[in-house]
Amino acid sequence: MQSWHPFKKDFKNYLRIERAMSANTILNYNQDIEKFEQFIELTDTTKTPVNVATKDIQDFIEWINELGLSAASQNRILSGIKAFYKFLLLEDLIAVDPTELIESAKTKKKLPVTLSNEEVESIISAIDLSKPEGERNKAIIEVLYGCGLRVTELITLRISDLFLDEGFIRVVGKGDKQRLVPIGGLATKQVNIYMKKVRPLQAIQYGQEDILFLNRRGKQLTRMMIFTILKRLAEKIGLQKSISPHTLRHSFATELVRRGADLRAVQEMLGHESITTTEIYTHLNRQDLKDSIIQFHPRA
Repeated sequence: MQSWHPFKKDFKNYLRIERAMSANTILNYNQDIEKFEQFIELTDTTKTPVNVATKDIQDFIEWINELGLSAASQNRILSGIKAFYKFLLLEDLIAVDPTELIESAKTKKKLPVTLSNEEVESIISAIDLSKPEGERNKAIIEVLYGCGLRVTELITLRISDLFLDEGFIRVVGKGDKQRLVPIGGLATKQVNIYMKKVRPLQAIQYGQEDILFLNRRGKQLTRMMIFTILKRLAEKIGLQKSISPHTLRHSFATELVRRGADLRAVQEMLGHESITTTEIYTHLNRQDLKDSIIQFHPRA
């Protein structure tokens, strides 16, 4: 035990002082190292951290896999061990990082929750249009669902980004990357209603004049406010799904793929860097394939 102690102590100090990590993260990393240390002691009591080989780490990963740990748990432990050996390499205590060639365990991608077009219609129908914020909230839902925006993209959307006559809006996505996204007739109609009937009646705060969606105080809406609006509407209609604004983005993409849209076009509209991120929506489409087989195949 003593041979590992000074290394672990220095690693903890490094995480706390140089990396400024939280006490909880440091504790988790330390527990990861201790699990690995216990395994090494079971197999070879003479080994210290500096003479551990890649094979030892591979054997350890195989061992925790056999214990029944999920891929996510295995990867969390591995990340702690990788951080430890990066530290040892940084301190010139080892010449080669034994974790460098160790790959993370494959985790199953959870398919996102989506809403049917009918469920979105029910949410929109639940909006109280007798209140000024009702027209705004309807425009928000129509744009989220009709354009597939991230919530941050929605709240930062500017009037100068709207090209409604041409049927497009300009969206500033991750990394300040801009893209043009088509906007449909229903969303266009509702944005125009909000801009002509509701927004002009507001006292708009200085510097917020170009922001499209405003709160009662005439300032940009927060992400949390969009979550709250959607959550209350879902509760109002008794929706049993756990949803967020991102659910409308998933639903937008799923509907497009289900109806035969080109995957590259969907990728571009969503602002995905990689087509593999967009490909999750082909998995969501498998229920339709199953239904088609049951309906049309003679042996189904």
